[in-house]
Amino acid sequence: MNTEQNHHPGPTSYLLPALDPLSGAPHPPPLPFTAPWCYELHFPRDPRGPGIARVTLRAVLDAHGLAQLVDRAELLASELATNSVRHTQGPASVRLQWLCPVLRVSVWDMSPDLPPAPGSRRTDVAAHAEDGRGLLILDTVADRWGGCAIGEGKFGPGGKTIWFELNLPAAPPPVGSALAA
Repeated sequence: MNTEQNHHPGPTSYLLPALDPLSGAPHPPPLPFTAPWCYELHFPRDPRGPGIARVTLRAVLDAHGLAQLVDRAELLASELATNSVRHTQGPASVRLQWLCPVLRVSVWDMSPDLPPAPGSRRTDVAAHAEDGRGLLILDTVADRWGGCAIGEGKFGPGGKTIWFELNLPAAPPPVGSALAA
């Protein structure tokens, strides 16, 4: 019996780069925690869109070791994506951008109508109301937020983008922690 053929890889075999199943080429190394990145999800005007955006956001933040931002980011992105689906007539998108230590989430839709300015909004929403709390939630939970109208032009259909930022509340996790996930 040839022992070379029955040799099982030792504990250092995990250091070998993962191979792409289609091309067989090695995957690039993961980005360092402080390196910037951006993900974007486009979805149609469909009531399932905000849920898909929530699941995607959670997966991205968990994979990058940012679990401590997930709950706030998920709440706010869900609120904005739901408004896009309910109050506009076209597709929407959610963009996640990491600029350590700040996460910026932007939600774009085809309506150019911006929400009321902070000083001119209703703040007397009834406890049993089914809507009307979105901007109050944004004011309370986000570290910063804003929006801008986008005119139709050669770069796209126009509309608006509402964004919010969340600051990482603590020091970044150790270098390898996002890789363990």
